[in-house]
Amino acid sequence: MPVMGIPKFERFFRAAAGLDVNKNDLKRYNDFVDAKLYDLFLIGTANAKANGRDIIEPQDLPVTKGLQESVHVFKKLEEDIELRPLLDQLAARPTLGMEAAEDTQQWLPVLAGGLSVALARALKTIARDTRRPSTDQWDEAFELFDLLI
Repeated sequence: MPVMGIPKFERFFRAAAGLDVNKNDLKRYNDFVDAKLYDLFLIGTANAKANGRDIIEPQDLPVTKGLQESVHVFKKLEEDIELRPLLDQLAARPTLGMEAAEDTQQWLPVLAGGLSVALARALKTIARDTRRPSTDQWDEAFELFDLLI
């Protein structure tokens, strides 16, 4: 992640959930987004194949109601923080042997933003008594997302 982007991500976590994060947390965050986008595309690939297509459409990705709501929250926050250029770099589509439709590729940064909002809010729930989640609390949040995505 570019150094210029670190202050924007710090600002994003404060706006999304009132949390203070640092450079080490942003490394964890980057790994989280990569892993969860990969997981979504893994299922998206299977869904596309099950529907007789050789291209991943947006509806193939298993986006839950909660994740969709987080995408909407992200869109509102993004207007003020302007994270889209950074998420464009971060949200590279995982390679799973199947192409993604143009709509799917364009949706990835917003989907990464929705995952970001959901993660920030999950961390806030886990770390209720602090503005600065510990490494263990980040790990707990990741375990929860692994159960759901």
